[in-house]
Order: sequence, then C-alpha cells, then structure tokens
Amino acid sequence: MFKFDETEADKLAQRYGTPLYVYRENVIRESCRNLKNAFSDIKTRIYYAVKANSNPWILNILKEEGVWADVVSPGEIYLALHAGFPAEKLLFTQNSVSDEQMKYALDSKVRINVESLSQLKRLGLLAPGTDISIRFNIYIGAGHHSHVITGGPMSKFGIDWESTDQVKEIAAEGNLKVKGIHCHIGSGILDAEMFVRAVKNLLITAKKIPDLEVIDFGGGIGIPYRPGEKPLVLKELGRKLSDEYMSFCKDYGKKPELAVEPGRYLVAESGSLLIRVTSIKESRKYTFIGTDTGFNHLIRPAFYGSYHRIEPAVIREGGKTAAVITGNLCESGDVFTRTEDGIEPRKFTPIEEGDLLIIRNTGAYGFSMASHYNSFPLPAEILVKGNESRLIRKRETYDQLLNNIPDF
Repeated sequence: MFKFDETEADKLAQRYGTPLYVYRENVIRESCRNLKNAFSDIKTRIYYAVKANSNPWILNILKEEGVWADVVSPGEIYLALHAGFPAEKLLFTQNSVSDEQMKYALDSKVRINVESLSQLKRLGLLAPGTDISIRFNIYIGAGHHSHVITGGPMSKFGIDWESTDQVKEIAAEGNLKVKGIHCHIGSGILDAEMFVRAVKNLLITAKKIPDLEVIDFGGGIGIPYRPGEKPLVLKELGRKLSDEYMSFCKDYGKKPELAVEPGRYLVAESGSLLIRVTSIKESRKYTFIGTDTGFNHLIRPAFYGSYHRIEPAVIREGGKTAAVITGNLCESGDVFTRTEDGIEPRKFTPIEEGDLLIIRNTGAYGFSMASHYNSFPLPAEILVKGNESRLIRKRETYDQLLNNIPDF
C-alpha cells in the first residue's frame, strides 16, 4: 500500500474521503532549505508565488521557513497576511491592475511591483512619495508551455526594458522612488542557462537605476514531472546567479539585496491528489479507467497537456497493460493521461474498480486552479507529517454550491 510519509493511502481515504489533496510538510520544508543553501553566501530573499498554492496552512509553513511572498491579487494579499506574513515581506505584482486594487495594496502597506507605464502614471497620482519596484520585460522567455512564458515579444507582462529612461521620467514626475527591479521569464524551467541569460539583461537595466535596494531575478524553477527529466541543480544555479550578481555589485558600487522567485519548486513535489477508480470501460481502441475527480480539480493535463505521474496505491501482480485514466466530467478533454496532442495511454499493473490512484506532484497549481465546473464541490486538503495528518480545508458540500446566491 502506498504511503504518504508513514501513513497509508487507504487510511487517509477512509478518514477524509476522496478526491483528496495530500501535502507532505517535510517536503515543503526541505525544498525551502535546499534553495536557501544554494544561495547561502549571499543574503537572498526567496519570494514564494502564492498563486501556486494559497492554502493558509501551506503559507504558514513557508513563512516559518523565512520565505517572502509574491502576491498577484488583493485576495492573495489577504490570505498571506492572514497566514502571518508581515506586509513588508510581500510584493504585489498584478497584471492589468485597477486603481482600487492598488489602493488595497497601499492600504495594506504592501510594496507594488509596477508592470506597465500606465500603472506607473496612475500610481504617481494615487500615492506620490511611495517606494516601488519595476517589473521589466527583458525579452527572454522560457517555460514548460507557451501559456506560462512570461517574457519576450509575445508576453503581456512587464515594461519593455528599452523604456528604462521613460520609467525614470514618469517615476520622477510622480515622486515615486524606484527601490527594486524585477523580471520573470516563465515557469517550470529546468535549464540554469536560461536564468543566466535573463539576469544578464536585467542587470544591464539595473545599472541605469540608482539607489536600488533589491534586484529580483525572478525564477520559475521547474521540477521533473516526466520520467527521465533531471532536476535543476540548485547549487549550480546559485553559483552562476551569484557570480553575475557580485560582478554587477562591483560595477554598481553598492550591494542591493538579491531576490529569487522559485515558483512551483517549493510546493509542487509535496502534493498528491488521492482519487478512487469508479469505472473501467473497454472500447475498440482504449481501456478507459474512470475516477471520482476531473479537470475541475486538477486542470494542468487538460489545459497544458502536462504530465503527472499516476500510481496505483496497491501494486498487483501481473503484466502491465495500456490504459487511459479519465475524469468524471462531461468533457472529452477530461483525461489525465494526455499530452498537448491528445490522449496518450500509459502502462499500469492491474487496476480494479474501487482502487485508489495517486496523481503525483500536484502541490502547485492543483487546488489553486480548481473550479466548480459541472457543479462538483471542491475536494478536501490535508497536511501529513510522519504518521500524523491534519485537515487544512474541509470538503465542500452541495449546500455550499449555493453560497452567495440570493434566494429567488
């Protein structure tokens, strides 16, 4: 029987039901410490992307590990503050932000990371004298899918790095003090050289802005989802980025604090989605193994064609046969064993109706992207440590589907 730390999967399913998001606390803490060790020679802020997993219990673990938080909405500001993050350890980086949303960040004492000239002008009218950060598009993009590439000429994010002089002029007109500079090229990156290329461009821009307090190299560190993928060597990444940073500081004459944004890396491998097989159907082409969840609970395979390892909780004897693992939604695209091009069967040991399956590496962009599509309630979330487990989000009920709906 598959175990989460020292706890068997069937015991968790009996206690909490399925589908169930399971997070291993020790994995989160280990990821935080591994990344900090990669930059141990230089004072470094690690900004966690709250959008990856915004459960306050997870945020509290990260806060305890000394991590800062990158927030992209007023709701994420609210959740991070609720989890105990001090406002000064948050960076607000919202795209297409309104004046009302900026006011929320200002009232919360959270620094705003400006990502358009329009936003910069409006912020100067709203809050002259404010310390701010600037997000630049340094025209390098990378990531595991086109939807997550956040730099380059096709990206909607950031201010063109060739507009640095204009940024300085508008900031001066609004009496805004540029204290930070930032870029982000994408998500799920496993190549250290892509980060180095981006950092070189960001540091060219940084040299044009005096009195910086922090230089945020961005990030988007990936994890190995597919068999055969190799993890990014953090020590190598830390060494290469630190070398670029130290060389910059020598020319700059000051040492702004270094910041990195690991994205999914801190939580992705901690999480699994525990589900139950509800039907097995033979067609002319495939064996379809249906389950009690769908892309309403884990959208990454349907949305990105993303690969997630899927394992039976019990490994039975017998040869492996090809099968397709599907969800329970009224959608043809509701398939977990797929690529961007469509269905891709995988080989499994014998599986029977009623069995438990574990979809791995779902700690990031799993529950946080879940929806009520097909009017299914949202699943529960639990935190496991050793032989202990704790409910950190209750399973929704059908009655809760009517939350915020006025009577008629």
